[in-house]
Amino acid sequence: MHQDLNTYLRKKSLNLGYIKRKNQEKATQINMTKVSVIIPAYNEAQSIGDLISRIRNLYPDFEIIVIDDGSTDDTGAIAKNSGATVYSHPYNIGNGAAIKSGIRIASGNILVFMDGDGQHNPEDIAKLLEHFPEFDMVVGARSKADHASLGRTFGNTAYNWLASYVAKFRVEDLTSGFRAVKADIAHNLLYLLPNSYSYPTTLTLSVLRNGRPVKYVPVKAKTRKSGKSGINMFKDGVRFFMIIVKICTLYSPFRIFLPVSFLTFLTGLFYYLYTLLSWGRFTNMSALLFTTSIVIFMIGLVSEQICQMRFERSEGDKFI
Repeated sequence: MHQDLNTYLRKKSLNLGYIKRKNQEKATQINMTKVSVIIPAYNEAQSIGDLISRIRNLYPDFEIIVIDDGSTDDTGAIAKNSGATVYSHPYNIGNGAAIKSGIRIASGNILVFMDGDGQHNPEDIAKLLEHFPEFDMVVGARSKADHASLGRTFGNTAYNWLASYVAKFRVEDLTSGFRAVKADIAHNLLYLLPNSYSYPTTLTLSVLRNGRPVKYVPVKAKTRKSGKSGINMFKDGVRFFMIIVKICTLYSPFRIFLPVSFLTFLTGLFYYLYTLLSWGRFTNMSALLFTTSIVIFMIGLVSEQICQMRFERSEGDKFI
């Protein structure tokens, strides 16, 4: 029994030593990683200086890049005086375009995206970074109480559900602009990102559909210090929906074509039963619906094969 106890203690000591060594290796790897914080800003003079100062005090070794997206106030000058690297657009191109400019000039291995309006807490950056390198992207997920209105809460919930269906992964906050991602992945997906506010949607779905590990971390979003959100629930809502459909057809077209084909077939079947019971015959409309469902199914099948061949031609870590 004494020998068994010694064996148990020796094994436990070895396990603790292994865990400690792995944690030290992880800490060393994180410390050697260069982090770039990218902040798109448009007329955020009232909040940008304080935000940069807080980031510099918390993370003095981080590269801070502010993309001044054609501001008409002193956003760029204040950001520069606060110690950030400032890149200015000659006019307002869009939030997504600012993010893309930041990705191009950043030198870090991990890129952190956050808004310049003071809604995101710099202290939460550490929560995102602690999950690297196990995950390729970590997103700060807001609670339902943090959304600006009931309508936006409902819209985001619906889009989260649709995105989860497309990606086969539980998407907790599709439109969150507070996230950290490995730089090589961001560069590989750069050409897919739109110039508008919908870049988080594209980035999230693209990373997930490429089989990359993603993690959501709960964060608390504050109210804007000044101004109002530039997102229109209806106009941008339609854009978000189209992006989800586009990304789905790009990476997994059968997820779109199959339900459409099935619904068309069901419509034809119910219409056939209705005409059969009412008039005792098979109508041309039923035939058209059945034929259309088969055509849509075959198009989806061919699209899926083309998608698969495109990935087979991929080399190394290049996605498409």
